[in-house]
Amino acid sequence: MPANRTFALVIAYDGTDYSGWQVQPEQATIQGTLQTSIRRSTGQDVSVVGSGRTDAGVHALGQVASCRFPNWTATTEALLRAINSRLPPSIVVNEVHEADSDFHAIRDALGKRYRYQIQVRHQRNPFEHRYRWRLRRWVDVELMKIAAKKVIGHRDFSSFESAGAERKSSVRDVRDCVVVPSTDFEQTGHVAIEVEANGFLYNMVRNIVGTLVEVGLGKQPPEWIDEVLEQRNRIYAGPTAPPQGLFLKHVDYLPGYRSTITPERHTPLTDP
Repeated sequence: MPANRTFALVIAYDGTDYSGWQVQPEQATIQGTLQTSIRRSTGQDVSVVGSGRTDAGVHALGQVASCRFPNWTATTEALLRAINSRLPPSIVVNEVHEADSDFHAIRDALGKRYRYQIQVRHQRNPFEHRYRWRLRRWVDVELMKIAAKKVIGHRDFSSFESAGAERKSSVRDVRDCVVVPSTDFEQTGHVAIEVEANGFLYNMVRNIVGTLVEVGLGKQPPEWIDEVLEQRNRIYAGPTAPPQGLFLKHVDYLPGYRSTITPERHTPLTDP
């Protein structure tokens, strides 16, 4: 009888047509689609545990998931091909790594980085509306950069937490928050906001983005971010940015951890 084997999957997906990561009755989800693909290609009912539950319409470049197979005797390359053979074009497993038996994609993650993509003014692009929040007014990117630096730190982020997911603590360590205009920003209006932390609260990145945009639009000064954080109350922050601009960029684990499970930092879909 073959021993149980644990694997880590690195997954990319377009979340537009899915009701988020987590399995839901009568709804198309990323987790559900992956588990169905595995069952059809290997004949095994396997639970796929993602490093985080992305919401409806949110995408991923480097989502990581753990799963355990009781009867898989072939190689990791064969498993990758088998899963992908049954997946729709909007989801792909880019890597499969064998892991120690107790590897858990959520528990063992050290941090994550999200990327949010925006288009400022300019004509709407039918090939980008699924992946960007289009703003009809111009924004001051330099002011947004100043405001973004104020988000960095180890503190209570209750002001950026939407209701709907109870947490034991709202304290997080935001290690980086940057606003990156494209090299041809004047011509395209493309700008990205990237946030990296040891963990995220519900809608935290989208709420940070909505708040930074308020600064960029001139509705609030950069110093307003300090006030928002001090209040520890969601009503004081800016609006929640829509889901289509958000990507889970990568998840970090210890270097060389559990059979070298370290996801690549995938190239973004488009220039910022």
